[in-house]
Amino acid sequence: MAIWLKRGATAEAVRAADEQVRATVERTLADIETRGDAAIRDLSVKFDGLDRDDYRLSDAEIQDCLNQLSDRDLKDIEFAQTQVRNFAQHQRDALKDIEVETLPGVVLGHKNIPVNAAGCYVPGGKYPLLASAHMSVITAKVAGVKRVITCAPPYKGKPAPAIVAAQHMAGADAIYCLGGIQAVGAMALGTASIEPVDMLVGPGNAFVAEAKRQLFGRVGIDLFAGPTETLVIADETVDGEICATDLLGQAEHGPDSPAILLTTSEKLARDTMAEIERLLTILPTAEIAAKSWAAYGQVIVAESDEEMVRIADELAFEHVQVMTKDPDYFLNNMTNFGALFLGPRTNVAFGDKAIGTNHTLPTKRAARYTGGLWVGKFLKTCTYQRVLTDEASAMIGEYCSRLCALEGFIGHGEQANVRVRRYGHKNVPYGGKAE
Repeated sequence: MAIWLKRGATAEAVRAADEQVRATVERTLADIETRGDAAIRDLSVKFDGLDRDDYRLSDAEIQDCLNQLSDRDLKDIEFAQTQVRNFAQHQRDALKDIEVETLPGVVLGHKNIPVNAAGCYVPGGKYPLLASAHMSVITAKVAGVKRVITCAPPYKGKPAPAIVAAQHMAGADAIYCLGGIQAVGAMALGTASIEPVDMLVGPGNAFVAEAKRQLFGRVGIDLFAGPTETLVIADETVDGEICATDLLGQAEHGPDSPAILLTTSEKLARDTMAEIERLLTILPTAEIAAKSWAAYGQVIVAESDEEMVRIADELAFEHVQVMTKDPDYFLNNMTNFGALFLGPRTNVAFGDKAIGTNHTLPTKRAARYTGGLWVGKFLKTCTYQRVLTDEASAMIGEYCSRLCALEGFIGHGEQANVRVRRYGHKNVPYGGKAE
């Protein structure tokens, strides 16, 4: 039986916070839909301190942002984008259109068709998270999306040069300096100055995630990507310093980012807790990470690897880092996770920034039913059918006629019957069924 050496916030506290966010988002989206650009401007001034006539960046502004970065910066961005593009292309190549003759004269198929327009949100209020531009824009472009626009909040009162450079280098067709609910609402609902998109993607804070949830149906979304979650699964093969470093490395995202250590070693658990306290005295982002760890950090000691798999699948966390003597055991047995990071040589930051897998991943237990952002999210798998012979049409028609009669769908049945009469030369009474 597992024991908790440290627990996080109660479910009741989390629900109360979610309710507050839900109400705020609902009011804000209604305002955007009613007042359009005027609401966008008011919200941007209120929350981001940025007042512009047009929130789309000009070519000159984009070039100015590029000029502010060193050659090393630009080459590093290019490296990361190359890795993301390469992996996305391999994923796209694995998705094939199909056409098969399932019965003589009956042809069925599907085509993978990209959506026409996607809006990519790039978080950047606390940190200029340029990596999110790679993950969304490049993936959409590899999928074949014709129009890709991006929104990112200002950083310290102006467009963040690194984010703008990443958006531009990734191939964004339009770049807007907008954050939060107003960015997501503008892209989904459209305004006089922003043409709406068909799909919203990208991570964000609780307000962005809730806005996407409320807009789902009017537009498509990638997934519910709320505050970052990280689960470190470890045993005695690693030490407290590396576990603490990897937990705090994600806790610094924000004060509501859960970070959990799950281990079979009580010694490692206690060593990790001590190391976290030590590192919080020297980590430059400790103010945020400490709040996250205090409110949402957990330490769980399990009896076995099997119990760790059970607990991990119940948590269904976004990032799951496995540092045990047999990481493949978790790869082969876990079913609920956003992404796995196997062995101590890799870590969540590699996936977040540079290695090539996508960092937009499911949170709040959505990993039970979806994976992360990938090229397939931008594709609609659309089926078609073709019947080549009179004999095939009549044969399928007879089955369809009788099945429609079972359901009482007379009009449906007549769609089948008319073809049985014409192509099968059989006399089926109107409103009846084929014998």
